[in-house]
Amino acid sequence: MSTTDQRVAIVTGAARGIGAATAVRLAAEGCAVAVLDLDEAACKETVEKITAEGGSAIAVGCDVSDSAQAETAVARVVGELGPPTVLVNNAGVLRDNLLFKMSDADWDTVMNVHLRGAFVMSRACQKHMVDAGFGRIVNLSSSSALGNRGQVNYAAAKAGMQGFTKTLAKELGKFGITANAVAPGFIVTDMTAATAERVGMGFEDFQAAAASQIPVQRVGRPEDVAGAIAFFSGEDAGFVSGQVLYVAGGPLN
Repeated sequence: MSTTDQRVAIVTGAARGIGAATAVRLAAEGCAVAVLDLDEAACKETVEKITAEGGSAIAVGCDVSDSAQAETAVARVVGELGPPTVLVNNAGVLRDNLLFKMSDADWDTVMNVHLRGAFVMSRACQKHMVDAGFGRIVNLSSSSALGNRGQVNYAAAKAGMQGFTKTLAKELGKFGITANAVAPGFIVTDMTAATAERVGMGFEDFQAAAASQIPVQRVGRPEDVAGAIAFFSGEDAGFVSGQVLYVAGGPLN
């Protein structure tokens, strides 16, 4: 891809984990990448990794649940890198608890970051994709969308991301914009480490227990998810839209 037609990608929640791996992968695929996270300073490592390999990236601080901040962030990306035509809605948080212990704030925080965040970022970016006649929106769902004890808020949000994705695909397809979702299973990240702590297990034991139940007999890495996102973000996925791809090492029942 030449610099004159370089795609501009925004990856939310890209300071670490799946988001960081995705930003690095999209840069390797030829995109200029806006590494977006709540704490702009936390994006420095991801940006440096991209630029060290000759890529183009900027760090952008943004609370994705705040529509004004989202609009400002996208405007900054347009000014510094160009109009975004790839959006990866990856930002997420956990507020795990059993239903009777879960607070209103636990519910609202998870819904706001995952669902509202994906909504306001997609709304802010779609106008640029429509103008370009090309767009790729990739939303992060999860195997928890199928239900997971202690995660009624997270499971509901991740199931909601799938309906959100399918609706975007129907609304935006005529403008050359696809929308797909990637639903990771067990991936080694800070979030799964937090889950291990919640259930009172050491993280290594937690991973071993998970791997024993996965057909490929290993847990996933952020790079596994980044590969799927890269496919949905690329030119070759133009006839793939409204799909949910589980990256989980095997089928989920």
